[in-house]
Amino acid sequence: MEGKYFVEEQSVVRQIWGKGDTILFIFAGASAEFSLNKAVDWLYYTGRLPADPLGRLFSTVGYARKIVFSEREEAHAAIDSMSAIHKGVEASRGRAIPDWAYRDVLFMLIDYSIRAFEVLERKLSQAEKQEVLDVFNRVGRRMGLKGLPDAYPDWVKMRNEHLQADLAHSHYTNDLYAQYRKHLGLIRYFLLREAQTLVVPSHVHDLLDLRSFSVLTPLIGIYKISRNLRLDGLMKDIILPTAYKREIKQLDVVPA
Repeated sequence: MEGKYFVEEQSVVRQIWGKGDTILFIFAGASAEFSLNKAVDWLYYTGRLPADPLGRLFSTVGYARKIVFSEREEAHAAIDSMSAIHKGVEASRGRAIPDWAYRDVLFMLIDYSIRAFEVLERKLSQAEKQEVLDVFNRVGRRMGLKGLPDAYPDWVKMRNEHLQADLAHSHYTNDLYAQYRKHLGLIRYFLLREAQTLVVPSHVHDLLDLRSFSVLTPLIGIYKISRNLRLDGLMKDIILPTAYKREIKQLDVVPA
């Protein structure tokens, strides 16, 4: 019998998507990979991403969080709304977004959910990784995506194939990083790059020529202690742009 919620209340997916700091690392990884994806021109078509990359983040996160923490029918409505938005963009441009591009975005959410949680919290078991895959597969199938792998080892293989086939450094990459720098400022832009170094796959790392070592590595332990002492809010105030502090605080659903 199916539960009341789209994602069960005890699911590790709720743990992952219930903490603002984990979501910020998911964004760090996705912001790196979005810039390399061969279908990034679709994100430029509407102009929303380059004009306001942080606003785009909170819009995307809002949908993901709504899906993860909603009752089943409400989550379905959010997924359907997201699909309708994409269909509207396709109609405006007179072209269909490639199926592989949809899968790439879904695979990003799966991969960076796992990677971000493991950087900030603990290693996930194979069963928990499978649980993450199962949840986002249900999102993808609701959107009409075909050919999604059911087993986590099969997903890992397909994910690696997608990384090799669908990513390239282009002028969009350079422009998007210029926008990140413009909207974040030098210090926060530096922190974004360092966070990306911690979470992205090796192929993404190489394409972006990220540093081999992140200065955030020794700070992760300190940050975990700060959460236990309830000082993480102070750290976020230092790190995050003032205009988005309210949105970041709203990302915390599961108490630290």
